[in-house]
Amino acid sequence: MNVNVQISKKVFNKAYIPYLENVTRTQIFFGGSSAGKSVFISQRCVIDLLENNRNYLVIRNTANTLRTSVFNEIRKIILSFNLERLFKIHKTEMTITCITGYQILFRGLDDAEKLKSIIPEKGVITDILIEEATETKRDDVKQLYKRLRGKSKVLKRLTMAFNPIIRTHWIFKEYFTNWVEGEFEYHDDKLSILKTTYKDNRFLEQDDIDELENEQDEYYRQVYTLGNWGILGDLIFTNWKIEDLTQIKNTFGTYYNGLDFGFANDPTAAGRQAIKGKKLYILQELLYEKGMTNDVIAGKLKPAIGKEYIRCDSSEPKSIAELRGYDINALAAKKGPGSVNFGIQYLKQFGIIIDRKCQNAINEIQLYQWKKDKDGNVINVPVDRNNHFMDQIRYALNDRIFEKEEEKPYTAEELGIF
Repeated sequence: MNVNVQISKKVFNKAYIPYLENVTRTQIFFGGSSAGKSVFISQRCVIDLLENNRNYLVIRNTANTLRTSVFNEIRKIILSFNLERLFKIHKTEMTITCITGYQILFRGLDDAEKLKSIIPEKGVITDILIEEATETKRDDVKQLYKRLRGKSKVLKRLTMAFNPIIRTHWIFKEYFTNWVEGEFEYHDDKLSILKTTYKDNRFLEQDDIDELENEQDEYYRQVYTLGNWGILGDLIFTNWKIEDLTQIKNTFGTYYNGLDFGFANDPTAAGRQAIKGKKLYILQELLYEKGMTNDVIAGKLKPAIGKEYIRCDSSEPKSIAELRGYDINALAAKKGPGSVNFGIQYLKQFGIIIDRKCQNAINEIQLYQWKKDKDGNVINVPVDRNNHFMDQIRYALNDRIFEKEEEKPYTAEELGIF
């Protein structure tokens, strides 16, 4: 059963309309920030379930990032189309089922067993959509192609959406060999690529446009404003790798917890770390979310850290005091001239191993770089951007970095009493 609905072309950005019926095997939508890529792909998902007999498997590298990203985006599209009567949305299982019987299923690459056993209620998986595809590994994507099997009346597709990061990324090497800089589209028998930027999104507010057009950092301007594959300057950390730490995460005797406050524009980031020999293990992202009040922060931290101490950004003494009122053993981290660089140099002595589920830590560390002066020379100052998880690592290890004596009593400042 198909359902024909009348959806005005006015709800789409013009650049994407030709791709509503594109059936090329591999499709890539990339480009700048706020270009409308995710919105269009979500719109196409909804229409395909209603009219085109398609089942979607929507993927991100970690399952916990799906709920607040593409799952919510598709729900919003259904509501904006006034089609909620035609869909059953199961929030717990993260499935969306259309009255036609076709489904959108959401899974993370970090849950291999669930991924292996996934089967739609009707038909086969016809579409795999990978959001934030630059988070994934080449081998994972190759395995996903194998999920596109079984008899189907429609051609199967794998679609990737992302902001470009760096030219050394495997996606650039794999799919962009014939890409011509300055162009916005590429097509052959097996691959289609569309590049868009904020200029292709007519639904943006002027404030959003101004922020992108006024970007001063060259790397971020190239990637997020212009949608180009970037060339990073001197990376701060190169001594890191990704592993699955599930089997050892609860085997350490001492844990180091850190918290960097955020709210409207920046996420609150909290993490759990451990050290063994010359290896620093990033074990868990306790928090990475915007708009969190202190009571919510405390509620989420308590089950994870119990009575353990957590070192916090000292610029918010009131928040530290409030967390202590919620029975969180929160302490202020030491700050001062040169403390950031001192902490960075301390961390450089370790091999850093990041659990594969700590996606925000991975995203930040691969972009964490030194600033450049007006002449393009690297200076010994970190770019103060997308560094919230990086900051909490330094806070967490504050005692080790500054060699604090255990018997020394905590100061009023550390306790958030000012």
